Amino acid sequence: MSNLLNDKAIVDAFISYLRQKGYPNLKVERRPEEENRNSSDIEAIAGPFAIEHTSIDTIINQRRDSDWFFKAVGGLEELTQQLTCRLSITIPYEGVQIGQDWSKVRESFKAWIMNASPTLPDGMHIVSNEAGIPFEFHVKKSSERKPGLFFARFAPEDNSLPERIRLHLARKAQKLKPYKKQGYATILLVESDDIALMNENIMLDAIRRGFSNHLPEGVDQLWYSDTTIVDELLFYDFTESIQRIEGSGLPLTVEK
Repeated sequence: MSNLLNDKAIVDAFISYLRQKGYPNLKVERRPEEENRNSSDIEAIAGPFAIEHTSIDTIINQRRDSDWFFKAVGGLEELTQQLTCRLSITIPYEGVQIGQDWSKVRESFKAWIMNASPTLPDGMHIVSNEAGIPFEFHVKKSSERKPGLFFARFAPEDNSLPERIRLHLARKAQKLKPYKKQGYATILLVESDDIALMNENIMLDAIRRGFSNHLPEGVDQLWYSDTTIVDELLFYDFTESIQRIEGSGLPLTVEK
């Protein structure tokens, strides 16, 4: 999971969004994180706002595991031009592990795709004990669809997000507290570029569960940024939704 945008670019896009939502003259006046060489600081001061940006993995070690996954199968999609069918290959989430020869795994997948998949009937299949591939994988083949090669992983069981997000956002909120004392309206901007496992409602639910329907201490506003499409960033104000009383009957969904 890698985002083409850095923290600065996402905060700038957020401020641009706020300019369209009632703050036409809003601009970055200071970047404390760049100014403070002695300790970690917030991303930006813009008008009345002190803004801190952060992101969190949907599941534990997601970015690390995604990097391993890419090293094992990344780039094989280029074989599409040599295929006459559509192949969707799904592997166990924990299938790729440290200590494996990932270059060998990639070459073994390439050999299977080019040599074995052409004789595979259309439909769903489970492939086990393939030489050079230390885990079974699921394949869906369709000869009637446009040729393509797609790799995915099964989503793991992980119920840790609410607690992890509580601890993570509480740490980030500490950086905003001094600015709240100075009179700034503090904003915590939480980002995800996980197109497969995350959306605004999953994130809202996790935050509400983690903080028992209140904002982290020191935070006046909490926003979510969906950065899965770099050219179409989405921002959602979670502030009121987080503070809704449990059992009120109000929906958990948020408006764009």
